[in-house]
Amino acid sequence: MSLTTKLSSNFLLTTLIGSLLALTACETTRNTSMTTTASLISDHQLNHILATHKQGSLLPFTPMVKVRMSGNDIEIRNGGYGSDAAAHPTNPMQFYALTDRGPNADFTGSLGKGKMFPVPNYTPRIGLFELTKEGQVVKIKDILLKDTNGNPITGLPNTANLGGTGETPYNLAGNPIVVNESKPFDKTSNPTLTDDFGLDGEGLVALKDGTFWVSDEYGPHIVHFDANGREINRINAFEADSRNNMIVNGKRILLPAEFANRRANRGMEGLTITPDETTLVGIMQSTLDNPTKAVRKQDITRIVTINLETGKVSQYLYKQEKAENSNSGIVALDNRNFLVIERDGDFEMQKPGTQKHIYKISLEGATDLESVAESANVKQDPNFGLTIDNKSLEQFLLDTNNSQSNWSTLLKAGIRPVRKQLVLDAVKAFNYPHDKLEGIWLMGNGRLGLLNDDDFATWSTDGVLEQKYLDKNKTVVDANRLYIATGIDY
Repeated sequence: MSLTTKLSSNFLLTTLIGSLLALTACETTRNTSMTTTASLISDHQLNHILATHKQGSLLPFTPMVKVRMSGNDIEIRNGGYGSDAAAHPTNPMQFYALTDRGPNADFTGSLGKGKMFPVPNYTPRIGLFELTKEGQVVKIKDILLKDTNGNPITGLPNTANLGGTGETPYNLAGNPIVVNESKPFDKTSNPTLTDDFGLDGEGLVALKDGTFWVSDEYGPHIVHFDANGREINRINAFEADSRNNMIVNGKRILLPAEFANRRANRGMEGLTITPDETTLVGIMQSTLDNPTKAVRKQDITRIVTINLETGKVSQYLYKQEKAENSNSGIVALDNRNFLVIERDGDFEMQKPGTQKHIYKISLEGATDLESVAESANVKQDPNFGLTIDNKSLEQFLLDTNNSQSNWSTLLKAGIRPVRKQLVLDAVKAFNYPHDKLEGIWLMGNGRLGLLNDDDFATWSTDGVLEQKYLDKNKTVVDANRLYIATGIDY
């Protein structure tokens, strides 16, 4: 039985609306010179297109490499466009989608715990996609991300002082990836290879001038790229980073220092910009390791706003439904209201009852942590941000017996998180089978396009690279798919 047949037969059992449309790369990738859907499409025409779209339509991919691990062949796919999505600023039928750092898996080698990079020279990229009049998804082009000199970047870790997570990179043979491949590892003369421009991209903004902002999980960094993918400048929490050159009103913009205490691989997972294109808004995936990883198993995450015209930086709290959930996407409705993805990390076909939610949140009434007045027990710490009784907010909330009580105590201290309201349960809507709901394409008129991150169809179990499957029986390989929700009250 072919992969396409297996996908269709399994998803017929789990998808409420329509059958899956499987598209091969040669059928779905086309040259940019070909005619695209007119931007002046009528609402009636759009409704017709959406009616022909099959829920869970496959995004284009091509096999990148096949590797044999533990006696099995693993197809690593040149796809992975699921880290985030952003609407095309002028064409309502097109959207951009972002890859992360490339295929990788947990691995422990001679230098300890780290990551295996099967394709270490992979270049993170932004893909431009279109939903055609026939309801199919096609890829228009790729934009490879580049450093300030125009050289393609990789997804390899940054050095420690510039946002590195301390991960050791290994190759497929299980050997450390080093500066000089012809020589053995030496901490001084031949260290592990890093890329200070390397990104693990997770959040995407597409501007009307053709440029992009990308947030990542390393620094976290927020990087501005031109229309060709070359870095223009960046924002992060590292004062010593000379690339951090966003100057507004004579002042350099920095992220709050505590954002550098992000939990590894759970950095700035979502990024958006207000409709007037004045304010970037980013959301962290999970609780910060602020000040240490001892506080990470909680339900507190942080939102940052950066006004690009005034330089003002604000910060807000978000309370998750469950400890260690992930906030993996955000999109602006207006200057104060946003849609946010909150999810767990489970597969519905393996563990029924998973959470893949879209919430509408409002900053109205929420406390800006950067503007809280100091008092005898409330201080702004240069490394940990706002503190209460000399404890970071993560420490203050850490109470294994009664976490809700501490949120109440926080409210009594005058600190309120953003308000949130559930607007979509993707599992109920689509029997959503993926573990990672990460991309939101805001289509307007109550419509949302949703993308999953398929991790290039690779996964790791106990440090062993393997194909990424949706089901317990390992018959349905995960892939990037587009779901479209309608009638959403946002």
